[in-house]
Amino acid sequence: MQVAVVQLNSQEDVQENLSRVRHWIAQAAAAGAQLVALPENFAFMGEEAQKRELAEHLDGAFPGPILTAIAESAAKYGVWVLGGGMPERNVDLSRPYNTAVLVDSRGSIAATYRKVHLFDVTLPDGTSYRESAATSPGSEAVTAEVLGTRVGLSVCYDVRFPELYRRLVEQGARVVVIPAAFTLATGKDHWHTLVRARAIENQVYVLAPGQQGKHPRGRQTYGKSIIVDPWGEVVAQCSEGEGFATARLDFAYQDRVRTALPSLLHRTW
Repeated sequence: MQVAVVQLNSQEDVQENLSRVRHWIAQAAAAGAQLVALPENFAFMGEEAQKRELAEHLDGAFPGPILTAIAESAAKYGVWVLGGGMPERNVDLSRPYNTAVLVDSRGSIAATYRKVHLFDVTLPDGTSYRESAATSPGSEAVTAEVLGTRVGLSVCYDVRFPELYRRLVEQGARVVVIPAAFTLATGKDHWHTLVRARAIENQVYVLAPGQQGKHPRGRQTYGKSIIVDPWGEVVAQCSEGEGFATARLDFAYQDRVRTALPSLLHRTW
């Protein structure tokens, strides 16, 4: 499977962000990608409360502009697209879900995953994030079949909770995606280590697309979108700014890793 991770610098203008999304999906598809993964908050990086106004239904019946943009691009270029995190309307209108949406190559929704672990953190520099103030948490681990391979879904802060990824592997995942908007302060110390750890302990490929650069309200994200193999090697990485990185996932190699070091068979619980 040929895959791509897209790195964005999303801002408050949804239409401009979606224009950039369409551009990079087209570029990744032209480079041969069959699955294109977008970062968290790909359509909007701004005031958390504003996400309430942007939240869309994801039943496919009446798609809003965000879902329409990725579905149309997927169908136009014949690729699978993972929208790494967008506001999904909830019964509690004040707190939509932060939902990763997987769209197949016909433009139909194949799976949705509501971010379970919400980023409620005060950083050493005093910067405070309270995602739960305007977002409802999900409660389920989600995998989906993509081109004959099971893929597990997660979002950003989830990466710090290894039990989620073990559950995805128990459901058969051979690839996991970790779309993110990782802060610069935490990313520079933890991003590579955490993503590689999830790959190593579960012997999976990890696709980790991220936001990079400066955003509204003084927010700054780390970037370094990466693709990691089941041995923990970074096989592709974005540089600064917007762009994408591609890699070919070799599942025969993954089988050899799992056979040579059968740690998944040695679990006691």
